[in-house]
Amino acid sequence: MHDDRRLFEFLLLEGAQAGLSWSTILAKRTGYARAFDGFDAERIARYDRRKVASLMTDPGIVRNRLKIEAAVENARATLAIREKQGSLDAYLWRFVDGRPIRNRRRSMKQVPPRTNVSDALSRDLREHGFRFVGTTICYAFMQAVGMVNDHLVTCFRHGEVGPLQ
Repeated sequence: MHDDRRLFEFLLLEGAQAGLSWSTILAKRTGYARAFDGFDAERIARYDRRKVASLMTDPGIVRNRLKIEAAVENARATLAIREKQGSLDAYLWRFVDGRPIRNRRRSMKQVPPRTNVSDALSRDLREHGFRFVGTTICYAFMQAVGMVNDHLVTCFRHGEVGPLQ
């Protein structure tokens, strides 16, 4: 995935998912899109205390103040990265040298919750002011956006997504 808005969306949703099941966030994805202006980082970066308070009453999202405030801070950090790097896409994909990591795992036990690359991404994102971007969140993000292919070699998707990346 190389679309800045979608990449920001996935960062926002991965942060919201922290401590919760992914199915909870998937069920609220439409609510998040509505509540967070279609994941428009420019608009979200302008949210103020009143908007955060309003989001705290929205049943369509996870009403956790820290996660909502992190989404706003992450939008601001995204804009700063775009200013320095040209795009969020260019910034993120440099951690994998612009090409997906294609693992050849044979069992789910081989799929780690984090890697050295997700450690580096997490550390760098935090240095840029992002929140809710721990290394496990970053690895899940990398998997979700195609930076890492961790489909088992026995899974039909392993081969299917290879050519797409």
